[in-house]
Amino acid sequence: MSFFLETLVGGLLAGVMYSLVALGFVLIYKASRVFNFAQGSLLLFAALAFVTLTEHGVNLWLAGLITLALLILIALAIERAVLRPLTGRSDLTLFMATLGLSYVIEGVAQTVMGSDVHALDLGIPDVPMQVGPIQISVFDLTAAAISGVLVLALSLLFSRTRLGVSLRAVADDPLAAQSIGIKLDTVWSVVWAVAGFVGLVAGLLWGSRQGVQFSLSLVVLKALPVLIIGGFTSITGAIVGGLIVGASESLAELYLGPLIGGGLSAWFAYVLALAFLLVRPSGLFGERAIERV
Repeated sequence: MSFFLETLVGGLLAGVMYSLVALGFVLIYKASRVFNFAQGSLLLFAALAFVTLTEHGVNLWLAGLITLALLILIALAIERAVLRPLTGRSDLTLFMATLGLSYVIEGVAQTVMGSDVHALDLGIPDVPMQVGPIQISVFDLTAAAISGVLVLALSLLFSRTRLGVSLRAVADDPLAAQSIGIKLDTVWSVVWAVAGFVGLVAGLLWGSRQGVQFSLSLVVLKALPVLIIGGFTSITGAIVGGLIVGASESLAELYLGPLIGGGLSAWFAYVLALAFLLVRPSGLFGERAIERV
């Protein structure tokens, strides 16, 4: 039982970090109906810029502030220079634009900061800690706590504040939102800036866990099952979907791995997501599309 609990808790802690990555997608999709594939590149850019600054002697906190400013500027530039002119185009056009942007961001990052692998030390020890009958990694627990606090804060921000009401109005009907005085440009700019901040936190946590390398941008692929299960338009769905993915892939590796071979954690979440697509395409908390016939 203790081994089962260790596996379950470890999976849930990893799931919170998956939720953090998925949250960046949800915020932008709710505001502009754009699936921002460049979110992974922003995550990589954040980790790479931060570790480059610290390696050149910049204080951790100052490096974080500089990186945050860079990410917000990049996010605002993407929204204003690329996606705003494409407003009203097809979803496929917008997706291809963000896909192209992801390669541009990665190419610029590689040109400016190099392609070497870096170790990122945030000062969080990666050692086991005894909690009752189970052992939990201090790093996993701290990273999950940081991710959980951020996800909760953003959930409250977008559900209990005027900005959140404006965001929901824009998500439901942009034209109707404009007609009552909501400025779409302002809402989109704020959401993209917040998504940049989320990318910074996710990039630092995942970079510290996996090392800062260009494969770090592929972390966004883990967010896809989370979004499919939880729903593309729900912050709550991002949380629940992340927990489901984290726990299920850990338990599947433990119990099904010996039966059908190892490596289940790399693909089991996608099998689960496919099952959700067949049964509930909108996800657990997603909005079902209603079309007038």
